[in-house]
Amino acid sequence: MRHKLELLRDEAAAAFAAARSEADLQQVKGRYLGPRGLVTGLLKHLRDLPAEELPLVGRLANEVKLFLEGQVIAQRQRLKDERLSARMSQQLDLTLPGRRPWLGHQHPIAIVQQEIESIFIGLGFEIVEGPEVELDYYNFEALNMPADHPARDMQDTFYLPGGFVLRTHTSAVQVRVMEKRQPPVRIIAPGRVYRRDHDLTHTPMFHQVEGLLVDRGIRFSHLKGTLEAFAHRMFGPDTPVRFRPSFFPYTEPSAEVDIGCVMCGGRGCRVCSHSGWLEILGAGMVDPAVYEFVNYDSEEFTGFAFGMGIERIAMLRFGINDLRLFFENDLRFLRQF
Repeated sequence: MRHKLELLRDEAAAAFAAARSEADLQQVKGRYLGPRGLVTGLLKHLRDLPAEELPLVGRLANEVKLFLEGQVIAQRQRLKDERLSARMSQQLDLTLPGRRPWLGHQHPIAIVQQEIESIFIGLGFEIVEGPEVELDYYNFEALNMPADHPARDMQDTFYLPGGFVLRTHTSAVQVRVMEKRQPPVRIIAPGRVYRRDHDLTHTPMFHQVEGLLVDRGIRFSHLKGTLEAFAHRMFGPDTPVRFRPSFFPYTEPSAEVDIGCVMCGGRGCRVCSHSGWLEILGAGMVDPAVYEFVNYDSEEFTGFAFGMGIERIAMLRFGINDLRLFFENDLRFLRQF
């Protein structure tokens, strides 16, 4: 038995030293020290030895087992050192160009939103935000659109249980602010909004900026001057601006605001339907009915509100003809900005 143990020890040590990879080492370890390995099998026969030989052979068996387990650790370290040495000996070609990482940049929607915010901050407005999952009350009722109002059809939305909706505009933020503050109020509310539309010029999710100014003595001329200043800053000082009568349930009087077509310079083209004008936003004086929901005195305070789609402004700014390009994550498109 002693002779067999010594032979197995020498044989296993030579096999461990010959291992050239971790896989080889594991295979040798299993052959000798595994549950069905040669050393393990030999140790099972210790109980068959005479009582006087058992202590001596048992001690030798433990020494062999510990020796081989140490060989596993030593040979594993040897393989690790060899791999490291091989890597260190590799020649580096310092003339090769480095791998320059791609740098991220802002999305075109974010670029235009920040420009819009910067313009209105310069005009004295404050940026506020509100929840995207909104109560029907703030999204519709407090904006003079009760449950049976036909204007709701213009903003077909995603309804949720419990009287909640995915907001169709950020005008709901205006109501929330007016509930908490007394005039003067001068805010813009940018953010994501949701409607059930999907085509070349509409997506189920898009971005909007709504503005509100309420104070004593505010007139339509203040609205006109503010939006003309915005258009000239965004599209250039020579950009013509016009106001057309329109309807919104929460403003009266209301107007659509157009600018001279940025594609054809107002001469008429396919983009502007040969009219020379492009619509960019809607606006109007706040309807006194809205003030009743926020406890403002409509005899003392007046104000104006406006709203624009950021994608619409970006399409005009960059000459983009398909709204869906903003959301397809095509790097060939996004890297142009």
